[in-house]
Amino acid sequence: MIVLCLVQFMLVLDDTVVNVALPSISDELGFSASGLPWVVNAYFLAFGGLLLLCGRMADLLGRRRVFLIGVALFGVASLGCGLAQEPWQLVIGRFVQGGGAAMASPAAMSMITLLYPGPEERAKALGIWGGIAALGGTSGLVLSGALTDLVSWRGIFLINLPIVAVALALLPRLVPESRALGRRRRLDVPGAVLVTGAAVSLVYGLLRAGETGWSDPIVIGAVGFSAVLAAAFLMVESRAAAPLVPASFLASRTRAVANGATLLFSMAMYAMSFLLMIQVQTVLGYSPFLAGIAYLPYGAGILAGMWLSSRVSLRIGTRWALLLAFLVNITGLLLLSGVAAGDSYTAHVLPGMLILSVGNGLSLPVMAVAAVDGTTEEDAGLGSALFTSVQQVGGAVGVAALAIMGYSGGLTAGAVCVALGAVIIVVLLPSRASGPRQTAAHEADGRSKPATAPRP
Repeated sequence: MIVLCLVQFMLVLDDTVVNVALPSISDELGFSASGLPWVVNAYFLAFGGLLLLCGRMADLLGRRRVFLIGVALFGVASLGCGLAQEPWQLVIGRFVQGGGAAMASPAAMSMITLLYPGPEERAKALGIWGGIAALGGTSGLVLSGALTDLVSWRGIFLINLPIVAVALALLPRLVPESRALGRRRRLDVPGAVLVTGAAVSLVYGLLRAGETGWSDPIVIGAVGFSAVLAAAFLMVESRAAAPLVPASFLASRTRAVANGATLLFSMAMYAMSFLLMIQVQTVLGYSPFLAGIAYLPYGAGILAGMWLSSRVSLRIGTRWALLLAFLVNITGLLLLSGVAAGDSYTAHVLPGMLILSVGNGLSLPVMAVAAVDGTTEEDAGLGSALFTSVQQVGGAVGVAALAIMGYSGGLTAGAVCVALGAVIIVVLLPSRASGPRQTAAHEADGRSKPATAPRP
């Protein structure tokens, strides 16, 4: 459990660890304004685009085997990122890192589920798993600032290597191999390639549009090619014997709405993290270390919001709890969008950051529960993987689409995205969507066995 959680901490940490170091990376390697977001997006796209495929691969080929291959791949890519001398080398390294994370993360979660078969101990183990993930996301910013200031931005990648070595040395001795029983199913490789290619092409078109304008033929071609790949993905999935996401899975309106709202929410929040870290360093003049320390209250606010989340949802239900949380997030984004040169941290940055972090903490657990609404042991893994994929791909699209609008415009557009998510929730989310109240009732009468929610 300790080894698997340590690896998960590393994987989630790399979601955010580059944000504080971006100005330093740009200065040393010479990234263009449109090229810099790829340092973030390459990881998101590979992680999110390959997660569903790799989760099924772990079930069929062996969870321990796929985990170890993924961790080794992540370690090699981390070394490549730390030694990169050109922008393209770092971007490729980040993409390979994301692929390794996509292999390791679902396999690790499956192994934890098997290590703790009892409902109570499994709930505790996965609760720790989710807490480690939340800690990793916040710690990435602080650790990045310290390493960038005191050593070099290269240290944020090289620090992964000892963790990789420990996992590769210990896990084969601690966990036996396991596979899914029953009839072997094919891997939907064409589906994974098409959906990842569509996301990459779209993000490329959005980033180039910010540099050359929408009339650029390459922009038009990239966005059009993305649409073609997306259409091909839908066609392939409709005919696949074992599609990445069966159409029947999204027949649940609650799950469909939860994932749609998560996409919009992730677009706003990942873009905010990207833009705010650049703003406080380049406009407010913070050092990388100080920028990381300045983000610590954000982690405290998320934990406070998560503590409140189940209590609020229990009282007013999933739909209204999500609406309240999204309104809090909109308020925080709009407050932060006004941060400008000469503003103080206490009066101008901290209030918006605290409000937004509490809104994040309120939102994430409720969205996660809604995303696996009605799932059983057979498809709970699919619900978790899909939720995480939507988060990662939404983050990549958000950074690409909103970063080109500048700091204030990007955060304001993020608030609009969250507002659209709130509208979807109010209009489309069933009034009796499952939440703590319904789950408790089901557990009391023994009629259902709710799936464990994925990590936020």
